[in-house]
Amino acid sequence: MHKAILIAGPTASGKSALAITLAKKLNGVVINTDSMQVYQDLRILSARPTIDDENQAEHRLYGHVSGGREYSVGDYLQDVKECLNEVAAVGKTPIFVGGTGLYFKGLTQGLIETPAIPAYIRTRLYEEHEVGINLHARLAKTDPELAKRFEPANHVRIIRALEVFEATGKTMTYWQGNANSAPLLQAGCWKGIFLHVERETLKERIHARFKAMIGAGALDEVRRLIALNLPANRGIMKAHGVPHLVAYLEGRLTLDDAIEAGQMDTRRYAKRQHTFARGQLPAFEFTDTIRAEEKLLECII
Repeated sequence: MHKAILIAGPTASGKSALAITLAKKLNGVVINTDSMQVYQDLRILSARPTIDDENQAEHRLYGHVSGGREYSVGDYLQDVKECLNEVAAVGKTPIFVGGTGLYFKGLTQGLIETPAIPAYIRTRLYEEHEVGINLHARLAKTDPELAKRFEPANHVRIIRALEVFEATGKTMTYWQGNANSAPLLQAGCWKGIFLHVERETLKERIHARFKAMIGAGALDEVRRLIALNLPANRGIMKAHGVPHLVAYLEGRLTLDDAIEAGQMDTRRYAKRQHTFARGQLPAFEFTDTIRAEEKLLECII
């Protein structure tokens, strides 16, 4: 298989444009590595590539999942496995691009293998979160090492850690250290970079892009999501901007306040993306967009 290129980075850092440029030069296929861009119901607010982008280079694993479905890292890796086989068969270069650190970690370090979690455990934990029970404090008692890595507001990962402990009797820290499957991309067969953008520049881009999304029809997109009548804790309903725009459409926020809250959430997410990459993706090289193309081309040509 051709050596793979992996382009990570915070939202609005220019990852997609770089991926398309490289795909044109390397006979490449752009493969989605973003957990929100998999959903067919979320093109605008997930900043999925446009139709014009898709016409410039082949894109895979974008918009192929129904919004009503929960889509795990394991599901993603299974889809990637099939995709890689198809890309290799036609001699093209796989170019992974996106902002989901767990997807990149799974691709390059393997997936933490844990037993199936009974649905009633997950449902109960989400119900406890909804009524305000401090699940982070509970995690600190069962898995203090992991609790230190999670902000109290990161309820999705806190609940995941708690449900694994309740179902298996072993902490997520144990599983992370003892039960990884083999990565799809072996060491030496890929080159990864993380696009670093100066903080104020990134902030300006995030603010401008969110406003552009509103102009491009984000409110209509959220109206369609509301019509699906999905639980508020479903993955697609937690996409950046969605909860606040739902609040606006339901009369609980002004549009200006919803936009400001969506921009703030996105900035915070960008910070978490950077922190995750520093701590969890050690083989990725941090670089700016100017030098990124040259560094990636060097590893292929």
